[in-house]
Amino acid sequence: MHLRKDALEKIISICARYKDEPSPLMLVLSDVQKEYGYIPLEVQEVIAKELNLPVSDIYGVVTFYSFFSLTPKGKYVIGCCIGTACYVKGGQLVLDKFSDLLKIKPGQTTEDGLFTLDALRCIGACGIAPAITINGKVYPKVEVKQVEGIINEYRALEQKGA
Repeated sequence: MHLRKDALEKIISICARYKDEPSPLMLVLSDVQKEYGYIPLEVQEVIAKELNLPVSDIYGVVTFYSFFSLTPKGKYVIGCCIGTACYVKGGQLVLDKFSDLLKIKPGQTTEDGLFTLDALRCIGACGIAPAITINGKVYPKVEVKQVEGIINEYRALEQKGA
């Protein structure tokens, strides 16, 4: 993968935007993630050079925090909570059903680029467990029998050209 000139310039400008911050890394990574949807190694190398940090430091941060990604995400990111409350109420079964129907494992994206499936440790929705999120929209008390309908809802949006 080779960065296009305009992408390289954008990443450098994001780094420059935070040059006076005492700890700019999280701000830079957050903006780059918002701009491109993921932070591959080649981009991390540019950030490392611009911030005068080792690439290993940047890689460590990107891989530690679940909201950063090394690979492109799908149009719809499904986050299935499997924290304690959600797990006890069937969150793992809901995650397994999404995995089965989409034919991907957590952390993967469907071949058509439509869905990414993530297993989340806690989304702070314990009172409505098991909960899932899709691009920030929270679905409360999800049952295994609802999973196919939820997937079909988003497939229908695509057919309408959403």
